Amino acid sequence: MVEVDARGLSCPLPVMRTKKALDAGPDALVVLVDSGTAKANVSNMLSDEGYSVSVTEEPDYFKIEAHQS
Repeated sequence: MVEVDARGLSCPLPVMRTKKALDAGPDALVVLVDSGTAKANVSNMLSDEGYSVSVTEEPDYFKIEAHQS
């Protein structure tokens, strides 16, 4: 499993970092973001790439888990 920590970054950087992590072709990955905009943009991009996405809201950030569909 690949983990991308994009907390503290403004869009489009979280999407770009996640896209770069996808280049390795992982079956699953976790992305950590701390804004609603980044959560939505990363989740949408992962869905468009064919991953099933679930989001957990932690106290200070969102944990986006994606698995190859």
